[in-house]
Amino acid sequence: MDDVLFSPTAKAALVVAWFAVLFALERLAPAAPAPEAARPLWRRWGRNGGLWLANSGLSLAVVLPVTAWAAAVDAGLRPDWWRGPWGLALDLVLLDFLIYWWHRANHVVPLLWRFHEVHHLDRFLDTTSAVRFHFGEVLLSTLARAAVIVALGIPFASVIAFEALVLLAALFHHSDVALPPRLEAALARVIITPSIHWVHHHRVRTDTDSNYGTVFSFWDPLFRTRSATSRTPEMAIGVEGRAERPFWGLLLSPFAAR
Repeated sequence: MDDVLFSPTAKAALVVAWFAVLFALERLAPAAPAPEAARPLWRRWGRNGGLWLANSGLSLAVVLPVTAWAAAVDAGLRPDWWRGPWGLALDLVLLDFLIYWWHRANHVVPLLWRFHEVHHLDRFLDTTSAVRFHFGEVLLSTLARAAVIVALGIPFASVIAFEALVLLAALFHHSDVALPPRLEAALARVIITPSIHWVHHHRVRTDTDSNYGTVFSFWDPLFRTRSATSRTPEMAIGVEGRAERPFWGLLLSPFAAR
């Protein structure tokens, strides 16, 4: 039963269903209007969808095999008590803690930022932004995560469960869905919500370099990286001093001279 619940196929079905729900809600109850810089939307969706298709192929060809190999290797550092019933929950919290620092590194290390910037060049946020990443960032993330999986003996099922959780969370906090203020405030105490993550995409570098959390919202307050800026409907999205690029320009952007 666990093999079915924690399989890549089950993860994909869950993510696609959640994407469809949020994409529909964005059309029915948007929190912010798309600015002229992000129009026409169909062209923007094409760029983001193209990057997602490229990374989907990369996932099947590289990410899944590397992850499966890493999970099959056990460096012997995982204590016995971590293999019990609480193992999955601990794995999810640990992986979210590590992805917070990996995300933060992507903003601090110049080489990593060259690839991660492609995600931030989007001039508007919606569910399609959650799957807009350069293939170089995906490869680097895969290698970094594989090292952690090997070192801590994290099971493949835990990794798949975390990937599903990350995608569900990313689709949600990138979405343009208008939430009741009280509901969003309550959710923000535990998880990253659109009001938190939109500030991370604010076209002001001090805000871009803040709010690094992916699933749980307590890492940023704990490590003093939570921005004091509040999200507004007219908040400018993107990278300060940089313009959006066409699809092929995004692919070549990390390798271009600056």
